[in-house]
Amino acid sequence: MNEEMQDTYRVVPFEQKYADQTVQMWRDSKEAAIGQKEIHSFESHLYFLNEILPKEFEIDIVLLNEQVVGIMAYNENEISQLYVHNDYQGKGIGKVLLSRAKEKSSGCLSLYTFEINEKAQKFYSRNGFEITARGHENEENLPDVRMEWKL
Repeated sequence: MNEEMQDTYRVVPFEQKYADQTVQMWRDSKEAAIGQKEIHSFESHLYFLNEILPKEFEIDIVLLNEQVVGIMAYNENEISQLYVHNDYQGKGIGKVLLSRAKEKSSGCLSLYTFEINEKAQKFYSRNGFEITARGHENEENLPDVRMEWKL
């Protein structure tokens, strides 16, 4: 993370007061990554973030001056979601989030990313993940890759 970012960003547990901006950032980042609009309404995405994800995953967000610039939903075995604001990618935020997940993991983490999202695949590969499967087990019906990291 560059020096400018170290002084001003915070990784904190998700709170619902950040839900609207978290979902907007998430949707914008995902759209840029896969080149298609989110298939769910903003309201259903909010419901997913507030009600569904917390049942199985810890959720951390990254704040920069109270602006949400990253999100990660994870548990000891899996990273369900990891998105960084388009304007803040390449600044080390994703790496900080991944490190947190690795520290709290069982020693093995898996995740899925869209095949079209080569930038994400390169990022995960640089951080020790390897492709273990290919498919299209997602609502967008796009080809995806399963990646895994082991201690």
